[in-house]
Amino acid sequence: MMVLEKYQKIIQGKVRDIYELDVDRLLFITSDRISAYDVVLKSEIPEKGKILTALSLFWFKKLGHICKNHLIDVNLPIELEKVRKNIEGRFMIVRKYQVLPIEAIVRGYLTGSAWKEYVKQGTVHGIPLRSGFKKGQALDMPLFTPSKKAKPGEQDENINPKEASNEIGEKYAEEMERLSLLLYKEAHIYAMERGIIIADTKFEFGVDTNGHLVLVDEVLTPDSSRFWICNSVDGEPYSLDKQYIRNWLEAENKAGQKDVILPESVIYQTRQRYIEVYEKLTGNTWTK
Repeated sequence: MMVLEKYQKIIQGKVRDIYELDVDRLLFITSDRISAYDVVLKSEIPEKGKILTALSLFWFKKLGHICKNHLIDVNLPIELEKVRKNIEGRFMIVRKYQVLPIEAIVRGYLTGSAWKEYVKQGTVHGIPLRSGFKKGQALDMPLFTPSKKAKPGEQDENINPKEASNEIGEKYAEEMERLSLLLYKEAHIYAMERGIIIADTKFEFGVDTNGHLVLVDEVLTPDSSRFWICNSVDGEPYSLDKQYIRNWLEAENKAGQKDVILPESVIYQTRQRYIEVYEKLTGNTWTK
């Protein structure tokens, strides 16, 4: 994309490419790349970037009364018109903020790494839980379970909420917890009314010039959340997220391997699940 060469690419993430437009604004471009177990796979999921962008825009609007977010515009500046065809539907222009080095994970159900820790120690991120929980069961209340962002190529580290205070200060840690739980609870009630369980999700926050937290990055997408069909929780839940790919990688003993090429059937199924959760949550029909 020759037009973008004059802008500095400040981040090439697993899924997103971020360009600096000027001192205040960033261009977020969400690709069709897919990552699992902290590795970017060789295959891509068609239209995935557009689905993630559309869902983030939906949630930014729906939850805007709870927390300010970084979105500025979805209209392309005239100087970028030549790349419209390449990035249409998969870009956001956002305000630049200092991003905190803690991911705000909220868990409403016991699954994933939280379940593994609970089985071994009876805790989740060091938080003691009562005995008797089953895998996939709803927790007595949603938990704020932060993680410390790792360097590229390394795994994020699950930490206790008290450790988050040590990393970013008590003021920001407490506000991050408060906002994350409010966002999750409202989104979960909304999703449940549409037949979707949000088992867990990840938020990220930046800090504005007044010291207030701002919601940044993606929000409540199938890349950052576990979405389950409501009537499928008993046993193995039917997931509308990238757990389908994780399950395939585990079954094929390819979890964590580089340059994995997914079968066409797995690519198709993943795309369909992303579309399904978009349609159920927004009430809109997905069109290219």
